[in-house]
Amino acid sequence: MEKKCFHLPIVEHDAWLQPVEPLVEARHDRYLKKLRETTGGGSLVDYANGYRYFGWQRDETLDGWWLREWLPGAHDVYVFGDFNNWQRTEIRMQKDVSGVWSAFFPTAMYRDRLTHGSLYKLHVHGDNGWLDRIPAYATRVVQDEATKNFTAQFWAPEPFDWKGDAFDASKSGSLLIYEAHVGMAQEKEGVGSYAEFTKKVLPVIKRDGYNAVQLMAIAEHPYYGSFGYHVSSFFAPTSRCGTPEELKELIRRAHELGLAVIMDLVHAHYVKNLNEGIDELDGTDHLYSPSGEAGYQPYWDSKLFDYGKREVQHFLLSNVKYWLDEFHFDGFRFDGVTSMIYHHHGYTEFDSRDKFFDAGVNEDAITYLTLANRLIHEFRPDAVTIAEDVSGMPGMCIPIDDGGIGFDYRLGMAIPDFWIKLLKEVPDEEWNIWEMWSVMTGRLPEVKTVAYAESHDQALVGDKTIAFRLMDKEMYFHMDRTSESLIIDRGMALHKMIRLMTIATGGEAYLNFMGNEFGHPEWIDFPREGNGWSYAHARRQWSLAKNGFLRYSWLGDFDRAMLRVIKKYKVLADGYPWNLLMDEQNKTIVFSHGRLLFVFNWHPSASIPDYELPVQGPGKYVPILSTDEKRFGGQERQAMDAEHFSFDVAGEEGKRYPRIRIYNTSRTATVYLQYR
Repeated sequence: MEKKCFHLPIVEHDAWLQPVEPLVEARHDRYLKKLRETTGGGSLVDYANGYRYFGWQRDETLDGWWLREWLPGAHDVYVFGDFNNWQRTEIRMQKDVSGVWSAFFPTAMYRDRLTHGSLYKLHVHGDNGWLDRIPAYATRVVQDEATKNFTAQFWAPEPFDWKGDAFDASKSGSLLIYEAHVGMAQEKEGVGSYAEFTKKVLPVIKRDGYNAVQLMAIAEHPYYGSFGYHVSSFFAPTSRCGTPEELKELIRRAHELGLAVIMDLVHAHYVKNLNEGIDELDGTDHLYSPSGEAGYQPYWDSKLFDYGKREVQHFLLSNVKYWLDEFHFDGFRFDGVTSMIYHHHGYTEFDSRDKFFDAGVNEDAITYLTLANRLIHEFRPDAVTIAEDVSGMPGMCIPIDDGGIGFDYRLGMAIPDFWIKLLKEVPDEEWNIWEMWSVMTGRLPEVKTVAYAESHDQALVGDKTIAFRLMDKEMYFHMDRTSESLIIDRGMALHKMIRLMTIATGGEAYLNFMGNEFGHPEWIDFPREGNGWSYAHARRQWSLAKNGFLRYSWLGDFDRAMLRVIKKYKVLADGYPWNLLMDEQNKTIVFSHGRLLFVFNWHPSASIPDYELPVQGPGKYVPILSTDEKRFGGQERQAMDAEHFSFDVAGEEGKRYPRIRIYNTSRTATVYLQYR
């Protein structure tokens, strides 16, 4: 029988997709059609220049400044600010046929009035009345301390000096990502700054062995406690943490340290606030959103983008390029992708193939994400894109030309969910190591995954980090090194094992949220009325990890040692681990990565002398890392200088299989190096 030829490689290589080949091709064809319509055969890089046309733009020929904003539904638009004594209806903007309003400010007239740092707003007359608004393309928005109101700021400093910044993220090796929130990255009570992060936190990330920092909450957002996910101004870095130039300096310094900087990009929705955001900016409910209920995200109480609308697509693509171009970010973690690509926002069971191609799918959003990935990789070939998608949409991390959506990585979101469920619901002695192995390795070989043991969501009030779930209130009383506590001993051991298991089996990249590496004891609680507007829990207590009398430093030391081994032996680049043994009775998993042999004994009490296990090849095996070492707060029940020589055991058909014997201690993970 003649083998059928398929049009797209994504279908050719995945038999599961072959029954829906026409639907996959239709998805790809929609992207190609939109690309032609968008660029007219030109480049997406040249197309995505909205930030160079809208907002404030210098005109050297006319010697002045233009202010432009797309507001097609507005009846009248005025611009006012401190440069005209806040007279709302003095400077009227003019509307063109495409709905763009503009005003020109000659230097001769405004030289001493419209200056760097001037405050301004738009006064918009629309169907929703007369409202003072902040332009969508504002690049700087500041909050008045007294009134708490946000106002746009005319920002025209001397050009930032990027000379010498030629960082190439693709040369960093496998991604080891340190996820951070600049505002709460400081130990002091209050909002941390870009400058403080540059000086105090970047060196810690570098020292710890990570090669990328992922920054949350960069785009301006009115409510600090939203963690940055209710964005109001998409082109303005949050002014809570400092100036745009200070953010640029942070990124330049990170590059000098060899750290890629990834931005947590929120294009899944936007804040519904009229005072601060872009909702109903021209007076209609369908400027950036679909009209009516279709434009509302009920689960997040926010507004949705209309990804099929040409001007909205241009706005978002320009925003993508803006952060790459103006700030030299090295890529993006796209937040809320599942919400974007389904009209039901992912609130369904993905129990059939049809769910990925039926009427529940937002085809315009998928087309937009494909265009965004093409733009990013055309403009910055070394840039990284990561999709936060829990649904497993086929093709998410497949190259665009092969029929995919084009992301480089997906977040392995099932992994942290698994660990928390296990810790919450299953006694240690009943842990299913087969399920553990399945969750850790359950990914398609061509889909690169960012593995992580716990997410930032689990650090928020109402949930618990792994450390807090393991040790809870005992952390407040028994984390000093002289204190004895079985709960702390168990928590310390499992904290290290879970992280090593995740990084060694879960994917091709790894992510950690700041402070979790040393078991930060407290949840994140942003200032709010319920806590007296306190910043006590909206910070990271780095001093805990530096205190030589506390056990936190042992966890931090282990994390650094773990990363050194992972990097030195290129574990993440090795692909899937090779499973050598699953011993259910003794809760022991054995697998290999190249010359490294990993032995995990999850049993709470079974320590077995002369434990015999298969290895990947003949030779001498020497332990190079153990979660039970004294330097990491363990008991060091096995000698770290021991040498384990392989011996052959006869198998089927006369074949010989190498094995070694070790002391297999309970609640311990050990990494051995093979010497041939």
